[in-house]
Amino acid sequence: MKLLSLLIEILIILGVIIKNIEAEKHSKKQKERNVTTQVSVNELKQFLSHVMERRKLIKVIYQRENALGKKKIQRKLRIKGIQNKDISKRNTNHLRKQPKQNFTDEGDQLFKMGIKILQQSKSQKQKAQAYIFFAKAADMGNMKAMEKMADALLFGNFGMQNITAAIQLYESLAKEGSYKAQNALGFLSSYGIGMEYNQAKALIYYTFGSAGGSMMSQMILGYRYLSGINVLQNCEVALNHYKKVADYIADKLEKSEGIPVEKVRLTERPENLSSNSEILDWDIYQYYKFLAERGDVQIQVSLGQLHLIGRKGLDQDYYKALYYFLKAAKAGSANAMAFIGKMYLEGNAAAPQNNATAFKYFSMAASKGNAIGLHGLGLLYFYGKGVPVNYAEALKYFQKAAEKGWPNAQFQLGFMYYSGSGVWKDYKLAFKYFYLASQSGQPLAIYYLAEMYATGTGVLRSCRTAVEKRLRFLKKRRCIQWHFSYGIELPFKDIHLARRLYDMAAQTSPDAHIPVFFALMKLETMHLLQDILFFNFTMRWKWMKLDNTLGPYWDLLVIGLIVAVLVFLLRNRYG
Repeated sequence: MKLLSLLIEILIILGVIIKNIEAEKHSKKQKERNVTTQVSVNELKQFLSHVMERRKLIKVIYQRENALGKKKIQRKLRIKGIQNKDISKRNTNHLRKQPKQNFTDEGDQLFKMGIKILQQSKSQKQKAQAYIFFAKAADMGNMKAMEKMADALLFGNFGMQNITAAIQLYESLAKEGSYKAQNALGFLSSYGIGMEYNQAKALIYYTFGSAGGSMMSQMILGYRYLSGINVLQNCEVALNHYKKVADYIADKLEKSEGIPVEKVRLTERPENLSSNSEILDWDIYQYYKFLAERGDVQIQVSLGQLHLIGRKGLDQDYYKALYYFLKAAKAGSANAMAFIGKMYLEGNAAAPQNNATAFKYFSMAASKGNAIGLHGLGLLYFYGKGVPVNYAEALKYFQKAAEKGWPNAQFQLGFMYYSGSGVWKDYKLAFKYFYLASQSGQPLAIYYLAEMYATGTGVLRSCRTAVEKRLRFLKKRRCIQWHFSYGIELPFKDIHLARRLYDMAAQTSPDAHIPVFFALMKLETMHLLQDILFFNFTMRWKWMKLDNTLGPYWDLLVIGLIVAVLVFLLRNRYG
């Protein structure tokens, strides 16, 4: 027993020594990172203070120019008359507009550069550099850049959280018509963050925000009128607000995809690839890559789909998607053929838009009875892509695909009967097919069902059902967020504030109790994990760090030390 105790003590001492070495390395790296980030933060703070002062100065100058301009106009009217005054005014305005236009263009370019850096950046230092561009653009009066800076101040990006300064900037932007600023001020005043708790004021801000085009403000007002939060409960007003958001999203869906179809769903679903996990483990991904290279067709199609849409932590990569689809298609996979057709129909870097190639692969898939291929051929005939428009052929292919349960084909049939495209309008059939497609979550089918309930087309009008359908549609497009969405980024900055926001949400609506409970559970878990990761207690981290600290053969070294200690102890015992 004494020998075992000594061995345990030795192992603990070794662990402490290793941990100290790792901690020193970690703190050294942290200091270096802090120095580089601090430089960027200081630069940003200087720019922000400069922007605020400059905006005050511009306001004063503008007021003085207006006063002087009025005096000059009055003088010119007395001397030269009205006609000469008009010519002079036009010349003055032209001279003023020219430098202002150059200034605005430069600000726009700086903002675009910042956005580009932000999208491509991987490190905090690069992201801080993007915000320096935003600060410079804001200095030139670029409203979008100022909105970015205000958000950075509110959320505490790069350690520069200053809610008071954020509010000042939002208020300045709101006066210039920024709907994002109106929405932010509505949120802050509705929860009393950095400003007086005032629901009436929040309602005004949200109203102005929605009038300016803020989809979030529309969502918040819709929810408030539906639930009667600080306003009289009114389903019709709520329906109107939700309709504006739904119309906007549906319009984007149809325009961005060119064809009103749902995003790709995983059709061939290996167990791990179809799980609810958001991220695919790297080692599992490598394993599936190995299986795909070995000729597993099912894995090839699934990996192709994941790369096509960028899911489970994998980057969207059209070249990899096409690579896997072509391998699977060569092995005879109808789904792979259909997805190649889809890629050529929509066009991308790996598969440039080509209707003839799309027709070829859709036909190959359809000849095998594949629903996606049949649906693809229906789309080509419906929209006249590479073939003459032929509604009869489109209807035939959509019906075949719909019979096989493909929701996009069911939606297309519903749309044909709803709009009377190539068939007589039949709202009962339209409702039938929209309903069938909606059961599989087809978003546009849900959108049109909401329209039918809202207008009483083909069904008994129901405001409540229409609202529920609109909410379901928006949920499918991931537009629904709690109306404290601005605070959702704050938990890792201020956990106490996050808890307060969740509690207030639960008090606001009885329906929110369960989601809030789970949200709080997640918050506490993430906070605990952050603490654990900070002190480097995870096994995976230890193994990675031990390789760096003691070399790749650290385990052999430790075993050798343990054997040497045991030999030493045994010799002392029996010597």
